[in-house]
Amino acid sequence: MVNPAKVADPDQLRRTLRTALTKAGWPEPAWFATTPEDPGRGQAKRAVAEGAELVFACGGDGTVTAVVTALTGTDVALAVLPAGTGNLLAANLGLGTDPAAGLQVALEGGRRRIDVGTIGDQCFVVMAGMGFDAMMLQDTSERAKKHIGWPAYLFGAAKHLLDRPMRVRIRLDGGPPMPRRPQTVIVGNVGRLQGGVRLLKRAVPDDGQLDVAIISPNNLFHWAGLVAGVASRRERVPRMETFTASRVEIYSNRAQPRQLDGDLIAAGKAMKISVRHKALLLCVPQPDADPDLAYDAAAVAKRAKQR
Repeated sequence: MVNPAKVADPDQLRRTLRTALTKAGWPEPAWFATTPEDPGRGQAKRAVAEGAELVFACGGDGTVTAVVTALTGTDVALAVLPAGTGNLLAANLGLGTDPAAGLQVALEGGRRRIDVGTIGDQCFVVMAGMGFDAMMLQDTSERAKKHIGWPAYLFGAAKHLLDRPMRVRIRLDGGPPMPRRPQTVIVGNVGRLQGGVRLLKRAVPDDGQLDVAIISPNNLFHWAGLVAGVASRRERVPRMETFTASRVEIYSNRAQPRQLDGDLIAAGKAMKISVRHKALLLCVPQPDADPDLAYDAAAVAKRAKQR
């Protein structure tokens, strides 16, 4: 599954894949290109219907999210080949923007079943968010991402540091509503952001639970303390409450920007999120129980360069 808009030379990528897979004794891969109308969900479903045992997703966050949604609940494995400025799942696998490392992960056979978050008929595996994080994505230009990579998001973030906080009610596992005035609410399955920063330090990708971060800075001093706390991996981060739950409901008094795995979805007043336990088979660098999906990723990248 390839997003042509994210790959500099699709033909070269196709030749590289064919050569590597043939050398490893794998069959000739089928080739599906995404379109603006269908970013990968329909193509991935077609691949499954045609008997695929593994689907490579090569593109950005939107491509990966679409393929995840199609493969959830099946026995077909997903392998991520990051392209462009990369994507959140690739970051959590330690792959950065290197498609060769993603290919090596698939060839080495590491597989792990992980949880999938669901919102209606859409899925995510890294994190969903309402508020500041989605605004940051909304105001980060594709041109800036292409030229400077993930640091471009910092410019999008700077535009919203002093925005008025949201007014929300949050319910966890059907419990009583918790009124809050946050800048953003993030619901995650794994915890790493772009740039390798771990926001949700206790997130485990296959425990049947989602981690919820309610982030509520009110001024630049609060933001500085929060960033320092996350960067230094403190046990308690100022202006950030964390919880775990299998069902998360967020209600706002007005429509808010929303995102799934770094890809914007339509703004809305609510997010009702549940978890499907071990619903996705994912190609990983090390198929063990380590909570960090990127475990041993550096060694895989080194072997990819030697191939």
